[in-house]
Amino acid sequence: MTECVICVGSSGRVGCLVSAFWQRDPESATRTVLQSRRIDSVTDAASLKWDPMDGSGELCDWVGQYGKLQAMIVLAGVTPGQGKDLSLNTDIAVACVTAAAAAGIPRVLVASSSAVYGAGDGTAFRETSACQPANAYGEAKLAMEHACHEHAKADLDVCCLRIGNVAGADALLLNVAELGPDEPVVIDTFADSRGPVRSYIGPKSLARVLNKLAVHDTVLPPALNIAAPDPISMDALAQAAGQPWTAKPAHSAAQQSITLDTMLLNEFCSFSREESCPSDMVSQWKETLS
Repeated sequence: MTECVICVGSSGRVGCLVSAFWQRDPESATRTVLQSRRIDSVTDAASLKWDPMDGSGELCDWVGQYGKLQAMIVLAGVTPGQGKDLSLNTDIAVACVTAAAAAGIPRVLVASSSAVYGAGDGTAFRETSACQPANAYGEAKLAMEHACHEHAKADLDVCCLRIGNVAGADALLLNVAELGPDEPVVIDTFADSRGPVRSYIGPKSLARVLNKLAVHDTVLPPALNIAAPDPISMDALAQAAGQPWTAKPAHSAAQQSITLDTMLLNEFCSFSREESCPSDMVSQWKETLS
């Protein structure tokens, strides 16, 4: 039997990447309904025009017409940028949690960020690590997490996903996409002449993980780190993308290694060894461009 989930924010940066894989796998045991505020009309159960800030009415109508949803995946949110109101991350997420409860959806997966942890000391962050955001975006996402759990009802399973860098939605590969094949991308380097080391996940891997978590048969933890098991260096990622790069000495206060411990995630989802390789992540990203 096909299980059905809804993705809120399917037209955003990460949403476009993962939905490209959901749409290419019609035989999947999990069918994903794509929500957008920009869909002109809805003619079947594959899409939903709905603005969470307008209340739960349209979502409840959709459920009444097409049937029950097992989960809601919330990728919608506000990313850092000049003049952007980051507090809207809380407003959007709480609106989705409230609407899910009204529509009888038993689980909500909310996209948070590894930025909630801050820079740390180089030790991989676990879900139980102290959250000490180093910037306004991390602070906004942490406030969002708290608000989501405060508004969740007893029968609603809310899990905040502390997602690492998503290949293709990250700053490095976005820069690569704008450069010519012979133009070098600038990478901060440290004493070992290597770039920053970060936790990454490819968009195809993320699509699979999201669907697997959405329909998992036990209650999920309140927060979950999302990344491939092995961190990667950004210079290795640039090389895998076939892009030349040039070094710029990192600021003395910069932290080279900011990574996530994914042992808890591995209890719910397994990864192949290839999914931690920069070359595989680049391949997944390029697949979304074709």
